[in-house]
Amino acid sequence: MDFYSLVPEGSDDNKIIRTIEWDMMDKTKFFPLSMLSSFSVRCALYPLTLIKTRLQIQKHNDLYTGIFDAYGKIYRYEGFSGLYRGFWVSSVQIVSGVFYISTYEGVRHILHKKKVHSSLRALIAGGCASLVGQTIIVPFDVLSQHLMMMGVNGREEKAFNHLGIKIQSNKSKFALTIDVMKHIFKMDGIAGFYRGYWASLSAYVPNSALWWGFYHFYQDQLFYVLPSWFSHLLLQSISGTLGGFTTTVLTNPLDVVRARLQVQRIGSMRTAFRDLWVEEGLNMFTKGLSARLIQSATFSFSIIVGYETIKRISVNEEYKQFVKW
Repeated sequence: MDFYSLVPEGSDDNKIIRTIEWDMMDKTKFFPLSMLSSFSVRCALYPLTLIKTRLQIQKHNDLYTGIFDAYGKIYRYEGFSGLYRGFWVSSVQIVSGVFYISTYEGVRHILHKKKVHSSLRALIAGGCASLVGQTIIVPFDVLSQHLMMMGVNGREEKAFNHLGIKIQSNKSKFALTIDVMKHIFKMDGIAGFYRGYWASLSAYVPNSALWWGFYHFYQDQLFYVLPSWFSHLLLQSISGTLGGFTTTVLTNPLDVVRARLQVQRIGSMRTAFRDLWVEEGLNMFTKGLSARLIQSATFSFSIIVGYETIKRISVNEEYKQFVKW
């Protein structure tokens, strides 16, 4: 079977499993641990997501000059909680994450049976997984991004508020979220919660496909370059980080357009691209890129460490002796 790879002569093991497949795992362990891991990573990295979104939405550098300037101003004017504005809505992504990873592993398992190359089946499965995940999460994404933009500078409202909602310091997060939902529905109806859906698919489907494809590509290359004693989990984590970097650079303009469509109520992707080009010129390719790269590197590394560790914990007993840490 092609998920086995012979270890160089002199090793204590005859063969190892390079990729733990879907049918090798105990799902009663995998799903709960996967959700816990996903929530922990998203909780730790959410401030980077918020900063990245604000950098993408602002015109030129009107409010923030970069990631550290944004962090300082948000913390100074909005407090630590400002860095987690909209987090509880965004955390619903752990539910869509279950459907995402189930689709990814399921499609990859089917393609594995058809003897498709590992990098290609990861690319196809990653795209399919994102299609399913985005269909579930876009309404929550739209809502959380509006909440991200609603920062408060002392008692004064910041210019990011595109809904015109007056923020009151004594209003609960739940009440504010309901206000945002009402305003979105009043302006656009149910369709407002799927604003930017096609842009999300255009951004995230290739992003997911490329990330998984590059992850397996880099993993295959490093496996043959690095010595046999090198930690397989560390090798996978490095591969995920490199895959994240590569994918982020290639897809950055698409992510900026997606964020603007969902928050600024721009009519179409074509209009969003045109406006972005007029405003930023060639800078459109690097707008918010530093925050995305940092987010991508930390997210990719953390997700792969969690994901591959959980797969190792969940693997059935008959395969444990062939799994290398």
